[in-house]
Amino acid sequence: MEVDALQSLPRADPAVQNQEVPDIRMHWKRMSLSRCWLLLCLLLAAETVPIDKIKVTKVEEPEVQATAESPDTGLYYDRYLREVIDVLETDRHFRDKLQTANIDEIKSGKLAKELNLVSHLVRTKLDELKRQEVSRLRMLIKAKIDAQQGKGTATSDLENYDKERHEEFKQYEMLKEHERREYLKTLDEEKRKEEEARFDEMKRKHQDHPKINHPGSKDQLKEVWEETDGLDPEDFDTKTFFKLHDTNGDGFLDEQEMEALFTKELEKIYDPNNEEDDMIEMEEERLRMREHVMKEIDTNKDRLISVDEFLTASEKKEFVDADNWETLDEQELYSEDELQEFERRLSQQEHELQMKSDDLLKQREALQLQQDQLQAQKFEFQQVVQHLEQQKQTQQVHPPAGPNGELQFHQEKQQAAPPGNMQALPPGHDQPQGLNQPAPGQDQPQQ
Repeated sequence: MEVDALQSLPRADPAVQNQEVPDIRMHWKRMSLSRCWLLLCLLLAAETVPIDKIKVTKVEEPEVQATAESPDTGLYYDRYLREVIDVLETDRHFRDKLQTANIDEIKSGKLAKELNLVSHLVRTKLDELKRQEVSRLRMLIKAKIDAQQGKGTATSDLENYDKERHEEFKQYEMLKEHERREYLKTLDEEKRKEEEARFDEMKRKHQDHPKINHPGSKDQLKEVWEETDGLDPEDFDTKTFFKLHDTNGDGFLDEQEMEALFTKELEKIYDPNNEEDDMIEMEEERLRMREHVMKEIDTNKDRLISVDEFLTASEKKEFVDADNWETLDEQELYSEDELQEFERRLSQQEHELQMKSDDLLKQREALQLQQDQLQAQKFEFQQVVQHLEQQKQTQQVHPPAGPNGELQFHQEKQQAAPPGNMQALPPGHDQPQGLNQPAPGQDQPQQ
């Protein structure tokens, strides 16, 4: 381009041309440098990120945050908590309390007291979730202790745990009977008979239920196969049944999976909507069923039922021809002597609590007396301080000042004493005139 431009210039004198050519070349070099600089700036500007793309990314961020869900930790306990919340939210009263509660009410446990007001059906579902979670934790503890200390120690601990649960249930039943008897003592003869008749009627209604199959028997498992699994009872197969109810697929039926098999039988006896049915008794019945089946089938006493143990038990005669199962209402849970001993201990505990309550009341009265004394001393001290402040203010006398700020002292005038009380004045002092002058109308004193 520069060569063509030079060639297109008009011809001139060689001498003049030799002088002008360097100037023209310098001029075109400057123009080419400016063009190169302009082209470089355009290229840099073309590579910068457009503003529109930044706006697009800002718009996409809220969408990602809006669709973000709570992370699933994969923990069983996290799933258990979410199931508990889902059950609680089915109760309208508790859901309203939860929405209006603040963080202080949750931390202080005030909101937890509302659990006592949830419906009986919600309470039953919560108990079932808790039972399943406790059973799962017990299996984890057993596995951990087996790995660290040996299988025998873990099995012994779990057996002791079952015994403690049985003892707690026994205490619960005796306390319930004790409260019933104490309530009857407060009634007159007629009302007491009515209450006794009502109690007998509730007991009769509770015992009036369909036949309970022996836990772990063929009839009991076939009923689960038909009504829970929805399969044809003619196609019942023990190995298939085992695989269906091995929910975690580990090749064993653990205690939780076994207890789930007894739900159908328990529903024949207990209904959460009936006043005569106690759901705590239902859980005790479930525990006893599980212990009975484990005792009959779990031959190696590891608290797990393998497929071989299950198939071996299904070949026994007792599996087909099982005895009737005795429910809790058909058994004697405690004797009268045990109930009397329980009432004696309960009375002793109440007496000790009453003594502690009286002692605390005396301490409260003593503290109140000390507080009153301190309050009286405080009031006296405030009165003294106020009196001292008043004296301090009255003692602050300001002497009179002159026109130039100097102090001025005024001689006090002596007041005349009343007649008859005249006193002699010091030498050099004159008697004030008019002091001894008689009043008008009086006679002059004689000399």
